[in-house]
Amino acid sequence: MLVVQTIAEVRKFVGEARESRKSVGFVPTMGALHEGHASLIRRAVERCDYVVLSVFVNPTQFGPSEDLAKYPRTFDADRQLADRLGVDLCFAPSASEMYAANCSTYVVPEGLQDALCGRSRPGHFRGVCTVVAKLFNIVRPDVAFFGQKDAQQAVIVQRMIEDLNFAVELEVLPTVREPDGLAMSSRNAYLSPAQRQDALCLFHALQAAFAAITRAQRDAAAIRAQMQQAIAAMPSARVEYIELVDAATLKPVTGLAGHHVLIALAVHVGATRLIDNIVVDVT
Repeated sequence: MLVVQTIAEVRKFVGEARESRKSVGFVPTMGALHEGHASLIRRAVERCDYVVLSVFVNPTQFGPSEDLAKYPRTFDADRQLADRLGVDLCFAPSASEMYAANCSTYVVPEGLQDALCGRSRPGHFRGVCTVVAKLFNIVRPDVAFFGQKDAQQAVIVQRMIEDLNFAVELEVLPTVREPDGLAMSSRNAYLSPAQRQDALCLFHALQAAFAAITRAQRDAAAIRAQMQQAIAAMPSARVEYIELVDAATLKPVTGLAGHHVLIALAVHVGATRLIDNIVVDVT
């Protein structure tokens, strides 16, 4: 596996792959790789001839009081995992390589950024879309691989692809979970053992929602109340949001019947903000 730090090097090596008529798969990450990332890499290796992984903690998607400085950085381990899984090229740029000092152009996903995580993280999805657009222009992949755990991000990136006419297919893979149901996340490393146990309340709340729908409950407010109850018992957990929205538009739904419903929540466990979701086709 080649490891490079510059845009010019990425374009050189990807260009050589394209000259050999190889299809290009791309997995963008912020590092601290776990099994969720590994599932994306495996799928990219399975589907594409040449796989590019980016490892870049993107400063423009962090707010002033968020965890940019302490975000886990484990590049040596990330590099070893990516090499074992069959990545061809790892792009690990500096912030100055990705953003010139006089950078003043950003991609703003109007509308979709105002729901769910976007309400409490103003500017977050502007940062996400800007860096993903830049990476798409640098790598020019045939297929990009994202995870369902960041459901709003996947919806927004798909809309950006359509609106800005990127010649890339987005493949979204299922959330990968620990054996007890906790969604894998780089931020899980922040949790103490007791908080790690409390963090299961996210999965339990989603299970409660799915069970209610299976029992023919179709009222979003009633389901939200059951989810809230599942979280309330955990001493270190604080709900930021619990939402039932249309999975494509991210607009709230009240009666679920006939909808492709994204059930999403963000919960602070101690000082750590965690997100999770499921998608349910409701008849």
